[in-house]
Amino acid sequence: MARNFKDKVREQFGRTADGYVRNKGFSQGEDLAEAVRLLKPTQDDVMLDVACGGGHTALYFAPYVRSVVASDLTMQMLKKAQEYISEEGGVENVTFREADAEDLPFPSGAFTILTCRIAPHHFQDVPRALKEFHRVLRRKEGRLVIVDTLLPEDEEIASFLQKIEKSRDVTHVQSYRQEEWVRMIDEAGFDVRETEIIPKTHEFQEWAKRTGMSREAVQQLNRIFIDAPVKVQDYFKLETFAGEVESFTDQKILIFATRRDIK
Repeated sequence: MARNFKDKVREQFGRTADGYVRNKGFSQGEDLAEAVRLLKPTQDDVMLDVACGGGHTALYFAPYVRSVVASDLTMQMLKKAQEYISEEGGVENVTFREADAEDLPFPSGAFTILTCRIAPHHFQDVPRALKEFHRVLRRKEGRLVIVDTLLPEDEEIASFLQKIEKSRDVTHVQSYRQEEWVRMIDEAGFDVRETEIIPKTHEFQEWAKRTGMSREAVQQLNRIFIDAPVKVQDYFKLETFAGEVESFTDQKILIFATRRDIK
């Protein structure tokens, strides 16, 4: 079952890789600057970017660290990320490795920094992935930043978020509330040092089409937003014109944590 799902992930992101690489929403954002501020990378750091997607986080951090390994489950995504970083130029310390976040092919203690940005909602077993993150991070130096879509506290809004994410992307598994994230990270052997909630505005058409949705499916998703209860529309700061969704805003959670054996 897990293998079949991961094959589906590879197919989905292999097919849509170019759209993710070229998306400006991934190449910039307050969360990237905050991740650098919190992690305080230096030229002594060896970094792993898990589920690197288009390579944006790896490229952003590369000037700050000794080296970066950009890993992803999907080989086609890695190839596109490598092309993107090569085209952008200016860095020569990024390497690429096909890797499953729940079974990382790296030695224990191989890295001092780990990032995982806008990806865990695709993982079938987040606690297992977090244990792998802990394993590959070095004692006394290991630290991580995770960024992902935050599940709202309100049950009706949370249900709506899950509905639209699954309608848009068959590889979406689950988003989590803040307290769930803190608990899972604690149980994996980390101390949570800081959490931040960062709003992210999405241009609807680009957001919907990036996953390869058909025109009819995009229209159906548009209708789901338009017909949503007022409190749901208010939460997502829905912007519409003539019955068409122009943009919406969701919340991302950024979590900075260190291995518990750091004193």
